[in-house]
Amino acid sequence: MKKLLAFIFLLSTLSTFAQKRDTRLQNEISSLLKGFNGDVGVYVYDISKNKIVAINADTIFPTASMVKVPIFIGLMHKIYNGDLTYHQGMLFTDSVRYAEGQEILASFKDSEKINLNVLVMLMMSISDNGASLWLQGLSGGGIQINKYMDSLGMKYTRVNSRTEGRKENWNQYGWGQTTPKEMATLMKLIVENKIIDKQISERMLRMMSRQFWDEDAISQIPPNIFVADKSGAVDQTRNELLYVNGAHPYIFCICTKNNKDTSWEPDNEAWVLTRKLSALLWKHFNPKSKWQPSEYLK
Repeated sequence: MKKLLAFIFLLSTLSTFAQKRDTRLQNEISSLLKGFNGDVGVYVYDISKNKIVAINADTIFPTASMVKVPIFIGLMHKIYNGDLTYHQGMLFTDSVRYAEGQEILASFKDSEKINLNVLVMLMMSISDNGASLWLQGLSGGGIQINKYMDSLGMKYTRVNSRTEGRKENWNQYGWGQTTPKEMATLMKLIVENKIIDKQISERMLRMMSRQFWDEDAISQIPPNIFVADKSGAVDQTRNELLYVNGAHPYIFCICTKNNKDTSWEPDNEAWVLTRKLSALLWKHFNPKSKWQPSEYLK
């Protein structure tokens, strides 16, 4: 029965993405992507007109920190099932310390207390890797999270790091892997309250709207517009996933890999491309908008 229900859900998920292509927008985005020094994939879903743009949308890319969306889904299953509570008090110990990079959680002292919802904030808003790895374990680990992805019809979206049987995938893609289409599909399921139930989906959407890293795709959208977002970046990969709920709502995901430009300055080629794509989409869906983005704040 479970397999039958999963199959039915998969069919319904795939059917929702059996839309017509927006040919004009597809051509505009294709022109924008020309000359990029790396591999790039884009998926755009026009919610109002039920149209799409798909460019290398089924190509597998490293998730970088976008893997935290599947981890978040896994965690919410644990909360829904009663294994955890959203405001549950947790005890930070050296055993979960992850000191690589400038991680906020790594500054905690051994045996310091922190609530679960604060850990979620650190993962989804700040993208703290230490908090994310701790939550990955609390969610049942990569194997369990991947089972959830499979049940949602995600064929390629997987957690690789610290997950038995996925060493080769980890060597190739890092922490996680996905496609632009599947990541956009996950966002669509959240927006439509189809991740577990309405209460869970809405909580996820609210948390994803509190994004600290807002200087790329988000910077090209007026600040009074609701945006849910998760980005990810490692040297050769820069990704971003957005739901933009303006007068003409849309979802889009851009993924890159094998990037020649591995710099971490604002003018990184992939980040510039991400901003240009976001600006193009905002103007396409809001042609009467007179708002202009501010210059990069130094």
